[in-house]
Amino acid sequence: MRPVAVLSSFPIMYVDDVPASVHFYRELLGFRETYRFPDSDEPGYVALELDDGKLGLSSADFPGIHGKPQRPVTGRPFELCVRVPNVDEFLAGLRRADVAVLAEPADQPWGERVAYVEDPDGNPVHIRGPAAGGS
Repeated sequence: MRPVAVLSSFPIMYVDDVPASVHFYRELLGFRETYRFPDSDEPGYVALELDDGKLGLSSADFPGIHGKPQRPVTGRPFELCVRVPNVDEFLAGLRRADVAVLAEPADQPWGERVAYVEDPDGNPVHIRGPAAGGS
């Protein structure tokens, strides 16, 4: 018996400060807000998307319907990877916004240029694009 096909998926990150995370992902990384609940300045959940990706941000205090605790989280439970046309230019804009840089841009053996920054909750954000001089 074949299972019913999944139509789409996206990660939901549990964060300590939803407005700060919305600012980071919307204003600095270019996501568009598509939904918020409740519809107020202090939402518990916000849906964001790009042309080729979606992300949900939920308050770490929101009780999960599944009954499992959202916190404490240890280690590195989540890492978002975003693709940009030029890693160095993109990182320069994030630096101007005082975003913490975890790893400077470097060309990788697999042909991409990669850098890491930190979102407001300390999650690593993997920024990838063409290697220097590449297309």
